[in-house]
Amino acid sequence: MKKENKRNLSQELAEKLKEVGDRLHQHRTEKSISLEEVAAKTRIQTRLLRAIEEGRLDELPEPIYIQGFVRRFAEAIGLNGNDFASDFPVAMNVQVTRPTWQYVRVAQLRPFHLYFLYIFLVIGSVNGLSYVVSRSNVQVIKIEDSSNQTQKIQNNSKQFSSQLNIELKPSNPGKPSSPGNKPVQVGVTLKASSWIRIVADGKPVFEGTLPEGTQRTWVADDKLVVRAGNAGGVLVEFNNQIAKQMGAPGKVEEITFAAKPGS
Repeated sequence: MKKENKRNLSQELAEKLKEVGDRLHQHRTEKSISLEEVAAKTRIQTRLLRAIEEGRLDELPEPIYIQGFVRRFAEAIGLNGNDFASDFPVAMNVQVTRPTWQYVRVAQLRPFHLYFLYIFLVIGSVNGLSYVVSRSNVQVIKIEDSSNQTQKIQNNSKQFSSQLNIELKPSNPGKPSSPGNKPVQVGVTLKASSWIRIVADGKPVFEGTLPEGTQRTWVADDKLVVRAGNAGGVLVEFNNQIAKQMGAPGKVEEITFAAKPGS
């Protein structure tokens, strides 16, 4: 019975399409409008427009789309598109598919299950919060320790620098003797900045960095030792003799000047 109804509906649509197509074809040819012009205005393919005029239902899409094509076709050649579209019936067979529900048994939660679930969630939340807090404390401690260490290094550096540039006093301070009264006299002239250490008669009397252009003289009774970190930048003069360069630039050199026997 359903197949017969479907066959009758298709035949009715084909006959109605043939009637509408003949009218569109007649009006179009009377106005000398080509199918290509209609296709350009409606943006419908020429082969579909020709199928409408010739009533070839099997070459066209669903009836609802055919009705829209008919409306635009009629309007493109100066006719009332709604009137033509209403003459073409649209049959819509809507089949409603009812969902098939399958009963799935879900595990029933009892009160003690909910109790254990609640405890689990609370423990998890507490552990997570504790971890975050501990991480924050560790980071704060690390930052504070790092800040303290940096401050200590800066203070030690300043203290060390100030000590290097202080001339060391003899252990037996007294009225300093003039250079002429000492058998060992060493003059130092800096052509370039260098670290200098002076030891007179076994006692350190100076240690520090002297800038370029500095001229200093140290004396001793028996022996005087000059040590330089940049030997190429240091000129030494012993007992008013010609000054000599201690060594190569950037090299560490040490020279000992001793009094002559019987002086």
